[in-house]
Parts: sequence; structure tokens; C-alpha cells
Amino acid sequence: MLTSLALIFLVGLAMSAICKQIRLPGIIGMLATGIVLGPYVLDLLSPSILGISADLRKLALIIILLKAGLSLNLSDLKKVGRPAILMSFVPASFEICGYILFAPMILGVTRVEAAVMGAVMGAVSPAVVVPRMVKLMEEGYGTKKGIPQMILAGASCDDIFVIVLFTTFLQMAQGGHANAKDFINIPISIVLGIVLGCIVGYLLYRFFELAYKKNHCVRNSTKLIVILGMSCLLLAIEEWVSAYVAVSGLLAVVSMACMLKVKSTTFVSKRLSEKFGKLWIAAEVILFVLVGAAVDIRYMAKAGAMALLMIGAALLFRAVGVCICMLGTKLTWKERLFCIIAYLPKATVQAAIGSVPLAAGLSCGTLVLSVAVMAIVITAPIGALSIDSTYKHLLEKE
Repeated sequence: MLTSLALIFLVGLAMSAICKQIRLPGIIGMLATGIVLGPYVLDLLSPSILGISADLRKLALIIILLKAGLSLNLSDLKKVGRPAILMSFVPASFEICGYILFAPMILGVTRVEAAVMGAVMGAVSPAVVVPRMVKLMEEGYGTKKGIPQMILAGASCDDIFVIVLFTTFLQMAQGGHANAKDFINIPISIVLGIVLGCIVGYLLYRFFELAYKKNHCVRNSTKLIVILGMSCLLLAIEEWVSAYVAVSGLLAVVSMACMLKVKSTTFVSKRLSEKFGKLWIAAEVILFVLVGAAVDIRYMAKAGAMALLMIGAALLFRAVGVCICMLGTKLTWKERLFCIIAYLPKATVQAAIGSVPLAAGLSCGTLVLSVAVMAIVITAPIGALSIDSTYKHLLEKE
């Protein structure tokens, strides 16, 4: 495992630096590193690290979500209001509808299989989007109208909505029936996740404050470890109570960080955000290299040009969904275009659930995985590059 970690960090950082030298996003180099080092090309990563790949990717995602929560200005998010809520489910719904309508004609699958494919493909990648929105908030681009805050909030909820739909459609494809309880669990999961995170965040703030009053000053580095430990516990709670009630662990993590930012002094929250930013340097490499390692590029050849056509058509549906979310807002056409671009990248969710239909024995499993792989390889680099190269032209600097 140590050799694998050495390869992940050294080769991943080197490839990221090379990509930045030629003005490409660093994640392209990290994804390429994962694909090449992974089990489907050179097979240089040990099975032990691939076995915990999902947990390591989740830990990296926790780190960037904590930084996002500590950087998020809730007053700006309140200004956005309705569009932020709509962004959490409308674009994904439109993209899924695109697959349901056109996948049977383009790819020759049934409507239910098309729904499964759409649910796999419908989620935006928080791993690509969230760090870039945090960067925009720090630099002050689009923050006056709350654009990065809106995209960040929507991307955090988008995945929950899509994964619940995926579970439901998968049951239908296996001969089961849609369960109304699964759809009801979507708002319940979001609300309970926010409430749980706020409670834990307030209790942590009181704990740190009490320690300070008793002359036991807790260093920011120690606070970072405590907060990170509580975040892992929140995700564990999501699994523990899943049989009884739906709770979003990732939303709980963001809410906890937001509560700490609200209650703590500006200096403390800024220092914690900076420390999580430094931790993200290592976490980002692990996240994207392991996402790349989960991609089996052999399936790209099986997908073919028709799969590429289907992905493009579905993304057009997604763009329409984003435009509908922006109706009634004061955003300019440039700012609306940026929102469309920011909602294109696929990576994390597709790498996590793309192979599930195949493992479940569905006849469309190989095709779904092929389309998912192609979407990651195409949209993650292009989406990241588009966000990085357009935000200074499309958004106003505060």
C-alpha cells in the first residue's frame, strides 16, 4: 500500500503540474494518472488501496465540503433563495428525461433501462465543482449575486436526489416496483441532514468555547482533527440509521461547517478554512487519482459514437433545466451561461455507481458503464477547463 500511495502522490502531483504548465486543469493529469496506474492499464496500485478507494474518495470529499461550509456566506445564499433550491433537482430531472426520451431510439434500450442510465448520469460532480466554487468565493467572482454559493448548494443536494432515483429505477428494472417512500425520503434526507449538522456544529462551538473559558485553549490544528472526526461520524450515522430514516451525511457536514462559521469569530473560521485548504492539496490528489483508477477505459470503445451523441443530447436537456432555474433572477446572460457550464462535469457519482447495473445483472449494464466512463473522461476535463477559463469573463468581481 505504501508504494501505491507514493505513486498516487508523486505521479499525480507531477502530472497535475505538467497540465498546469500547458494551461489545463490539474485534475486532467490526476485522472490520467489514475487511469494509467489503475487495474485496467498498468495495474500498479495494490488491491488493498483499491479496496478502500470509495472510503478515501469520501474522506477527500468531506474535506472540500468542510472548507466550502467554512467559506460559505449564508447571507449571500439567502439572497439567491429559490434558484438554489431548484438547482438541486431540476437540471438532473431534465437530464434524466432526456435519457428516457432519446436513449431508446439512439441506444436501443427500454424506457426503464434508459431511466437507470439517466439516473447514473444525472448527478453533477461535487469533486470537480465544489473546489472551484470555493475558489470563486475567495476571489470574489459572482459573489455579489451569490452565483458560486447557489451552484455549491445545488451541487451538494443534486447527488442525493439522483442516487435516490437511481435506487428506485434499478428496482423497477429488476422487476420490482417504484416505492413512494423512496421519493418521500428525498426532502426528509435533506432536512434531517441540515438539522443534524446544525446541532453538531453548535455543540462543537460550545465545546470549544467552554474549553477556552476554562483556559484550555484548543489549537486550530486540534479543532481541525475534531471537526474532521465528527464529519466522518456524521457519514457513519447516515449508514447506521438508513434502515429507519433517511439522513444526508454530506449535507450534515456542510451544515456543521456553516454553523461553526456563523457562531465562531471571523478570524477562527478563516483560519480553519485555510487549514482545510492546505489539507485539500493532498486530498485532491487522492480523490481524482482514485476516480481515474475506477474508470475502465476498455468500455469507451464499446460505447461508440451513438453514446457520445446521447451524452450531448442529455446535456442540452440539462442546460435547459438550468435556464429554467434562472427564470425571474437578475442574472445576465453571461452569468446564466456560466451556471450552465458549471453544471456539466461528471465524475464522482458516475465512478461510484456506474458499474452497479452490470453487477446487478441488468442486460443494459455494460452499456450503462460504457456511457458513464465516456462521460467522466469527456465532461470532467472539459467542464473543469471551461469553468477555469471562463469565470473571469462571465462573472463580475466584487
